[in-house]
Amino acid sequence: MLHELLESTYDSVVKRNPGEAEFHQATREVLESIAPVLRKHPEYAEHKIIERICEPERQIIFRVPWEDDNGVVQINRGFRVEFNSALGPYKGGLRFHPSVYLGIVKFLGFEQIFKNALTGLPIGGGKGGSDFDPKGRSDREIMRFCQSFMTELQRHIGEYTDVPAGDIGVGSREIGYLFGQYKRITNRYESGVLTGKHLSFGGAQVRTEATGYGTAYFVNEMLNARGNSFEGKRVIVSGSGNVAIYAMEKAHQFGATVVACSDSNGYIYDEAGIDIELVKQIKEVERARISVYADRRSGAKYVEGGRVWDVPCEVAMPCATQNELDDSDAATLIANGCIAIGEGANMPCTPGAIRAFQEAGVAFGPGKAANAGGVATSALEMQQNASRDSWSFEFTEQRLREIMQDIHNRCYQTAEEYGMPGNYVAGANISGFTLVADAMIRLGLI
Repeated sequence: MLHELLESTYDSVVKRNPGEAEFHQATREVLESIAPVLRKHPEYAEHKIIERICEPERQIIFRVPWEDDNGVVQINRGFRVEFNSALGPYKGGLRFHPSVYLGIVKFLGFEQIFKNALTGLPIGGGKGGSDFDPKGRSDREIMRFCQSFMTELQRHIGEYTDVPAGDIGVGSREIGYLFGQYKRITNRYESGVLTGKHLSFGGAQVRTEATGYGTAYFVNEMLNARGNSFEGKRVIVSGSGNVAIYAMEKAHQFGATVVACSDSNGYIYDEAGIDIELVKQIKEVERARISVYADRRSGAKYVEGGRVWDVPCEVAMPCATQNELDDSDAATLIANGCIAIGEGANMPCTPGAIRAFQEAGVAFGPGKAANAGGVATSALEMQQNASRDSWSFEFTEQRLREIMQDIHNRCYQTAEEYGMPGNYVAGANISGFTLVADAMIRLGLI
């Protein structure tokens, strides 16, 4: 239940944003954590910080017309929600997926405010995207769509204003097309306006690996805080895209055995340990379904339509999409001996699943903390672009590791301070919220 001080705020959010279930869920999760903060800092209520932080500074919706390879005109919808710039320019990815609508973009942008604050870097929160589906489209179709999308988006972004990056459906190919159109229209080589770029034109080392690596670093810190480690642990990961692949890779490097991963059609199980290079070949090069893995790997099996959470493990990392792991899945993981969960995706666990993990004493790393490595490395890319510099893989990864350790420690210590030891959800929400709230007060009524 929400504290009475926050119930009216939540009711107002629901009333003002009808039908946006994911945004309602993300808002409620934060509000449930911050009642102790209001008792300690009544000035936040006086300044209406909560009401202001739940209302985006700007919401942009636009038409994206483009022509497919058959000469047929297609129409999609584009979004950019610039949520909060108290700590720096808006920062957050672009998602191209048919599920994208305003509620998804607002939930992601709201989460991004606190995630970005936790990094300790000067970046605000925003998010964007389109209901365009790049699957099955040719490179030229994707290029034409990206050019049309950027023709409108370029009016609203800039390295000191709003800095988009990639997300689901937007990788270095799409970022390249977007940046090319931005450069063409503005006549400026403003490298810092987009992150996730290819290394050949201003991209950062480790950016591809950052979200997955960061999730594994955070889980490792949670395990260490309990006198444990990845060494010898069985790990399962949902998804088989960028985040999942590199979460698996880093878990292997920590001495774990990743035995299962998935895509939207089912999951693969490999008792000997997932062959990461084979997954990369199938998903990043061939862009094929994960079922192909079982055809090429002796001893591996593919379960059509199965739930990867049914596979026994000690560590699970949901790295696919929102609300993919429910309370039933949580009960299965707990019964099978799972001791730690790290969210590589944004809000992949339902509220019921999170409660179940916490009540069972499972270490639970929420996405706004555990998957912050991606945006942290994007901010490092911005630093390099601003100084016309380029850092090595080793140096950038060390920076990422230090940031993730700092995020863990910040969440852990904040939870302790507010009398909720080990509650990383509360620690992340409270720490991120207070950082933004203090900045908003100092900036005046904005």
